Amino acid sequence: MKRFSSSIILLFSFLVVSHSTQAQDDIPVVEDPYLGQEPPGSIPERFAPGIVSTEHWEYSGTFTPDLREFYLLRNGGKYERASFVVFRYENGEWRESVISNWAGQPFISPDGKTLHLGRRYKERADTGWSEVKELEAPFKDLQIMRLTASDNGTYYFDTFNKDQLDFPIRYSRLIDGVYEVPKPLSKAINTGTYLNHPFIAPDESYLLWDAKREDGYGDSDIYISFRQEDGSWGGATNLGNEINTDAWEASASVTPDGKYLFFNRNMGSDEYEDVDIFWVDAGIIEALRPKP
Repeated sequence: MKRFSSSIILLFSFLVVSHSTQAQDDIPVVEDPYLGQEPPGSIPERFAPGIVSTEHWEYSGTFTPDLREFYLLRNGGKYERASFVVFRYENGEWRESVISNWAGQPFISPDGKTLHLGRRYKERADTGWSEVKELEAPFKDLQIMRLTASDNGTYYFDTFNKDQLDFPIRYSRLIDGVYEVPKPLSKAINTGTYLNHPFIAPDESYLLWDAKREDGYGDSDIYISFRQEDGSWGGATNLGNEINTDAWEASASVTPDGKYLFFNRNMGSDEYEDVDIFWVDAGIIEALRPKP
């Protein structure tokens, strides 16, 4: 089985991904959301043990806004090669299928119309996802690992540079239909090393990311910053010792309905052969949000 080190998790190759999905208009409510799992409370739990989270490598899970599709990357066991996988809710059942070999880290735009894969993406049409496309300038020459987008289309993303451990998290606004040259976020966020995997709230009221910082618990921890009244970003807040441990925690996101925080944790050795997807009640975010 191919094993993943920390550097391999940061550096990915992009593959062409193509599959069809059902149009999302007039689709009945999912009767067993979240793969039929019992929701967690304030203590993180492995997501869908034995189904999604196993003794192997599962990484970067994300739901579509209608909660009918769950995308992730996985490797190990029957997945002899790193694979891009989807669980779809069809005819009252969740069914798993392989889309392709390794692909960029998936993120679904808030409107459900774009499947971002780092620097590449696919667009949703009535007949399903388009062929893979690539972002043009000003993103064309950047090695983007994870890109997420807000409701108004602003991109927040990381980049990879094997010779630089403090590569910054950047953002780029959509202005009159054109993306501006990416800018680094402030030092409130871009402090420390391994600044990775940003997730922007749809309304841009907070940002989640992971990094190694002096106030951390060991390896990479997950942090949050809240947008202040003047538009600047507040100080970085560690999500605490229920979320962060001395292991590697990373790639956090919040489900489209705002109910749950998903993230990854290394459960194995430094070879990263056993990485699991965890989830927890997203109330932790409101508990950390500064009070007026």
